[in-house]
Amino acid sequence: MDIARSGTIVAALLALGGCTVAKVGTPSAQPATAPTAPKKADRWLAVATAGDADRINRLPFAWTEGLTAARARFASSVREEGDLLRPATALPRPAPTPGSYNCRLVRLGSAERGSPAFVRFKPFFCYVEVEDDLLTIVKQTGTERPAGRLWDDDVASRLIFLGSVALGSEQQPKPYGQDDKRDMAGVMERIAPMRWRLTLPYPRSGAKLEVYELTPVANQPGQ
Repeated sequence: MDIARSGTIVAALLALGGCTVAKVGTPSAQPATAPTAPKKADRWLAVATAGDADRINRLPFAWTEGLTAARARFASSVREEGDLLRPATALPRPAPTPGSYNCRLVRLGSAERGSPAFVRFKPFFCYVEVEDDLLTIVKQTGTERPAGRLWDDDVASRLIFLGSVALGSEQQPKPYGQDDKRDMAGVMERIAPMRWRLTLPYPRSGAKLEVYELTPVANQPGQ
């Protein structure tokens, strides 16, 4: 075989080899990925501060710590509250009906040494109303008046509360997220027919848990 013919054969083999490599290296088509549906929690997580989102995630621990501290000396008082202080009593359809409510606060645990681990406060009035597509809740009387919005969550038996507190003669609380010393975060649940509770884990008061009970006022305005 002469040199010219040998060179032609080698060139042809190299060309074939190059074609084979190109075929093997060609990426195959990837299946299309379906877009992920937005979660309900995305809305409130976009509003909540990192600290408040963490508090809500730690709600089970707040229940455990608060009840443990309260039961040490106030076991009978805890029992008297029934379902209000039983963590696993949430029912479907957590949204409260707009209107006026009788409300009261029970505080569990304390960060201050010597302070009682169980405190019941006098009843007061609060109000639930509709603002755009959200429910809002406002404490109407007292020197500390929480107010905030209720957001849908992926846990169907609860709503997420994000708000702030007005003090003294202030007409309105500061907007949520403007002052972390005033901000409040918690969970709204229905625990019986016409009975709701709002739980605030690790609130600014230093307690382990604050539990608000809400029951509708018997004679609603306009009825």
